[in-house]
Amino acid sequence: MAQTRLAIDVGGTFTDVFVFNEDTGEIFVTKTSSTPSNPEQGILNGVEKAELKGQDIKIFSHGTTVGTNALIERKLPKTALITTKGFRDVTEIRRGTKEDIWDTYKDTAKPYIQRRDRFEVNERIDYEGTVLQAIDEEEIRVLAKKLKRRGTESIAICFINSYVNGENEAKVKKILLEELPDVYICTSSEVLPEIFEHERMSTTIINAVLGPIMSNYISKLSNEMQKRGYEEEILVLHSGGGVMTSSTVPRYAARLASSGIAAGAIASKHIAKLCGFENAIGLDMGGTSTDISLMYKGQIRITKDWSIEYGYPIGFPSIEILTIGAGGGSLAWQDEGGSLRNGPQSAGAIPGPACYGHGGTEPTNSDANVVLGRLGVTLLDGLMQLDKGKAQQAVKKIAQAFNQTIEEAASAIIEVANANMSDAVRLISVRRGYDPRDFALVAFGGAGPLHAAHLAKDLNIPKVIIPTHPGVAAAMGCLLVDVRHDISKTFVKKANEVSVEELDIQYQALRKEAKALLEEEGISEETSTLMNYMDLRYKGQWRSLAVVVPDYVTSLEEVLAAFHQEHEREFAFSDKDQIVEIYGLRVTAIGTVPKPNFPQFAPTGSLQDAYKETRPVYFDGAYVETNVYYRDKIPVYAQLQGPAIVDQLDTTTVIPPGFTAEVDAYKNIIITVN
Repeated sequence: MAQTRLAIDVGGTFTDVFVFNEDTGEIFVTKTSSTPSNPEQGILNGVEKAELKGQDIKIFSHGTTVGTNALIERKLPKTALITTKGFRDVTEIRRGTKEDIWDTYKDTAKPYIQRRDRFEVNERIDYEGTVLQAIDEEEIRVLAKKLKRRGTESIAICFINSYVNGENEAKVKKILLEELPDVYICTSSEVLPEIFEHERMSTTIINAVLGPIMSNYISKLSNEMQKRGYEEEILVLHSGGGVMTSSTVPRYAARLASSGIAAGAIASKHIAKLCGFENAIGLDMGGTSTDISLMYKGQIRITKDWSIEYGYPIGFPSIEILTIGAGGGSLAWQDEGGSLRNGPQSAGAIPGPACYGHGGTEPTNSDANVVLGRLGVTLLDGLMQLDKGKAQQAVKKIAQAFNQTIEEAASAIIEVANANMSDAVRLISVRRGYDPRDFALVAFGGAGPLHAAHLAKDLNIPKVIIPTHPGVAAAMGCLLVDVRHDISKTFVKKANEVSVEELDIQYQALRKEAKALLEEEGISEETSTLMNYMDLRYKGQWRSLAVVVPDYVTSLEEVLAAFHQEHEREFAFSDKDQIVEIYGLRVTAIGTVPKPNFPQFAPTGSLQDAYKETRPVYFDGAYVETNVYYRDKIPVYAQLQGPAIVDQLDTTTVIPPGFTAEVDAYKNIIITVN
């Protein structure tokens, strides 16, 4: 029987491959170049580089940037919107807000469907769901002929108040399928039956424009993998932190708009739990950006307030990830006020940091780390040589501008970068009512382990976890998720005016739909879990908080008590005398996928066997002779005393003076912050 689990994370530049053999416990990691013009080819190249045969693969799970790139680059199929008469411009009016209220010249991106492709029809449903004006079948058939002449490939249907009654939308879809059988069609009442027409319409439109793209992508990938002998379903990571099978991808394509970045948060959660931490902050620092996530009491924070491009929200639940422009290639520069800044501009892959020797001349974080000796001049097991002289020449620009030595300038560059990331961590923790001192910091990505210890010290985080393979941790995250679907419904009533019997009827309907979805995915009842949630708010509030609800609601007292407690933690106040309003109901359906059991190792050899060299590294205003070690040769349970540097294929870990570190049984490095 096949015993190999394959996980792939498709990025904009590289495709990361993580292979786990259940029989031997062996892990194999590799990277290959991504192929944006033909995304499935990069995956297939990765499979070939890993020397895997389809019949040897037990589970194949992956995250992809196909949907994200399609939205950003606007490489979309010809799509039409059909909406209620008078609501054609909802997607263009949006909420009337700007991403930067102080920048009068920066415009919001254009709608995904231009005005000439947005059509109005006569129909009307009131706020209670009563049909005031039914669909005129002839009107829809005439419109269908027009859409056919225009070569329409996809259609989004979104009527006002259809969240409470989707009858008119369903009738239009039925007629259009008869007239246009080859066209992708989705309705808002199927995609996101929730109040607020802009959010619902935006999500439905994004689902429509991505539907054909994701369907074509997953179909090609499935066919190619079948040719190689893989007969099982291909699992695709979605924004909510779960996976869906290839058969479900076309229906909820919008959920894949942030497929790639969710994997890192999942990996962070798993690694922290493996090390015994229920509270963790994930820090995924790459070449151009840093993604930050938070896990509290074993659960990752979820949000419904997100988008790929500002102004066009996607209403599906998504892992809350804060992304800032801080990476190894982020540029250091002096602003008009004479202050030192870092990012969000980046040297990119080409020309890259000056130390790469590919033509870059501006100072970056990587150049600063090379100047300070924290980053060695030989990387990737000798495959890549860095030029320290060019790094010094780049950093010299900052030194001259601020009348500093080169080392002082390099140190300042790193401090500003760390301050930017610390501020971002505070936004996702302190601003949400969490104390960083109660968390561990899980640092991964190519640059995360370089900065993590200093970041933790600044934030008073007591422990830092560096996983075994930081550079491909996001790919590993794709193996650690379950099949997940979120079924929601708007339900606005005062909590003191609703009966538990009425709530039970609503939840049973949602649970029935959720069960059907899991059955479609091939998930057995024994491995299925359904969880009820209720969105609550104080009467008069705009935003709501989600609270877990028992499978069968017998009383609202415990639910309301949990809401008051959560409101106190999130906003530092609660009012038990205030009327609480129910805003929405949701059922999360989880189909458990077997997880790999990563092996524990016994100590072999000594720390001296891992010794590589000693080199001077700049810490706190002076050079300190620092031992450098090979990561793969450090035995488990070994203890390292800072200052120390740990080199490996995909990253470098810095342990500052006064800090200590220990390697656990899973070969994670756990740094204790001084």
